[in-house]
Amino acid sequence: MKQASDPRDRIIPLAVLAEKVRAAKAVGLRVVLTNGCFDLLHVGHVRYLYSAAAEGDLLVVAVNSDAGVRRLKGEGRPIQPEEERAELLAALEPVDYVTIFDEPTVERVILALKPDVHCKGTDYTVESVPERTVVESVGGEVRIVGDSTDHATTNLVSRIRDLP
Repeated sequence: MKQASDPRDRIIPLAVLAEKVRAAKAVGLRVVLTNGCFDLLHVGHVRYLYSAAAEGDLLVVAVNSDAGVRRLKGEGRPIQPEEERAELLAALEPVDYVTIFDEPTVERVILALKPDVHCKGTDYTVESVPERTVVESVGGEVRIVGDSTDHATTNLVSRIRDLP
């Protein structure tokens, strides 16, 4: 019988994660980074993460901190605390590591990890990705991946609130 590992072991501070990524790249692994709030996990997130993982060998997900989500989405968000959002992501098959970041953009994470690929969802174009210049400055490329169907958490929250 397969022994399951604790997904919390894959939630790593950025400095430690940077060492793991350097070691992975040293043996030729292609590192993929993606980021987001992932407040209420839904099928769009799952499809997105599988698509991102297909871009390389090691998938790192940077999760916005609670304060970061509030800055982006407003009061009342996040619905789930950062530790729980990170744990849910770490438990998913395509995800190798998760780190939590507090800045408005993921640029500091990109500079620390120097990913080969930075993935964003279909609500972006390569040209509209805020971190594109930083990704390219570290030798990486931006890819748009995932399901083009609209599965936004904001829409899901609205639907739940409208239930009788």
